[in-house]
Parts: sequence; C-alpha cells; structure tokens
Amino acid sequence: MGVFSLVAALLLEQLHSLGKRNPFYLGFHHYAAFIERSSNAGQYRHGVVGWCAAVLPIAVLAGAVAWGLNAVHPLLMWLWNVAVLYLTVGFRQFSSAFTGISEALRDGNLDEARRLLAEWTSQPTSELTEAEVSRLSIEHGLTDSYRYVFGPIFWFMLLGPFGAAGAVAYRASSLLAQEWGLRALRHDEPFGLFASKVGAWLDWLPVRLTAIGFAVMGDFEDAVYCWRSQAHAWANYDYGILLASGAGAIGVKLGEAIHQDHTVKFRPELGLGEDADPNYLQSAVGLIWRSALLWLAVLLLLGLARLV
Repeated sequence: MGVFSLVAALLLEQLHSLGKRNPFYLGFHHYAAFIERSSNAGQYRHGVVGWCAAVLPIAVLAGAVAWGLNAVHPLLMWLWNVAVLYLTVGFRQFSSAFTGISEALRDGNLDEARRLLAEWTSQPTSELTEAEVSRLSIEHGLTDSYRYVFGPIFWFMLLGPFGAAGAVAYRASSLLAQEWGLRALRHDEPFGLFASKVGAWLDWLPVRLTAIGFAVMGDFEDAVYCWRSQAHAWANYDYGILLASGAGAIGVKLGEAIHQDHTVKFRPELGLGEDADPNYLQSAVGLIWRSALLWLAVLLLLGLARLV
C-alpha cells in the first residue's frame, strides 16, 4: 500500500509540481518563525521546546488523520498518504532549477546560469566560472535529491501505517535544521543546536542508504573509494558521504575552490575523474533517477515478500 501511495504521489508531482515556494512550505516557514520569536530566549532548552512545538503537532496530526481514515476505509488512508507524500516528496521541487541551469550552460549563457543558481541556493554567484557553476549545481542537486526524495521516502516507509507522520516529521525537521541549525552552527546560537542534532540523527541511516544507491547505480568501486577516503574532509560529514559517493559514481570532481564574495573559498576535493562541465549535470540527473527507481524496486519486492 505504501509503495503504491509513493508511486501515485511521484506521478502526480510530475504532472503538477507545487514548487519550493508553495503555500504549505511558506506557511510552515511563517509558523516556524513565529515559534522562534515566541520561544527563543538564547538557551539550548528553548530550542528543544521550539522544535517540539514546530514539528510534533503537525506530525501527530498527520498520523492521527491516517489512523482515523483507515478505520473508516483503507482507501481513504491511501488517498491521505498520497496527499502527504505529494507535499513532502518531489523531484521537481529542485529539478526545475537544475534543468534550467543545464540548458543555460549548454546555450553558453553563463549569466543566466548564475542567476538561476543564485535563486536556487541563495548564494552569491556573480564571480563563478562555468566549471564552478556546474560543480555547485551538481552538489546541490545531489543533496536536494536526498532532502526532497530519499529522506522523506525512508521515514514514510519505515513507520508503516503511520508513514504520513514520518514523512511530515522528516521534512519539517529538515527545514528547521537548514534554518535554525545552520544559523546556530555559523553564529554559535544555542537555540538552533537541537534542530541541528535531530536533523543529523534522522539523516544518519537514510543518507548512507542513498549513498549505497548512488554506488550501485553508478561506478560502484569509485563511489565506495571516494566515500571512504574523502567524505570525512567535508564540513558536514553526512553530506560529504552523499557528495563523495555521487561524484565517484558519475566520475566527476566536486568540491574544490570557488570564487565568491571577491575571494577564493577553498573546499576539499570530492570525486575522481574529470572536472565538472554541463554534460555532467545530465549524468547527475540520470544517477538520481536510477537510484530512485532502485529504491522503488526494492520497496516493491519487500512489500511482495511481506504479502507472501
């Protein structure tokens, strides 16, 4: 039942994507901002209270609605799961920017590629070269594929009948980790540390399963080698695993120095093979889709085995 909910949601999302700035996500951002203003008194414990207030009510509500609808008729719960997955899982929530950048680079329009990348990542891009735009696009494509696809799918399937609660809790936690958690780490603000820790806890296993999927669907030997030898050098180790395995799987170099804010920012090298160029953006898209199909196939086999 869960696999068919997932397939239906992905097909619906391909027909009509809500995008990253849909009313539901914007509503949660405003809600989280209100929670932060109301509870942030500069202490770690206030961040714990804030996280619980922001995430637990909507996650419990999603699970309770699923349970209640299942008591009426299983089809109603299935429709609810499709709706929840439609809101929390989606390739097009990041792939539209990825596609636009790829097309702009192929047409030789570096300024447009920079503009699209800036809108997508909220980073300064005016000084980036074509290779740097390609590298950053691949990096954000791989990490966003995890945040918007593989992460919520894992928590949806893991919690079985209460999978809707898992998908909602993961997406909400991921958003708080990006907003509160990153700010806490960069500016030493205790309030967001709990959100960062919870994000790391929730990511630990699905990140590694996603990296295994990248390795299986790409160059397995190089992906595993890069994971083991390079991931630890990345600032965020979990994302280092994703990027190192993804880079090794498609045979491209990621990381390295980039030009931003009128200086050169040095970053660890990830991957093997050639320098990034627009052609590798399509290779990254192919790797993500193949990995998603692998996950669906494995989940379908597990579901059939459970039935048998």
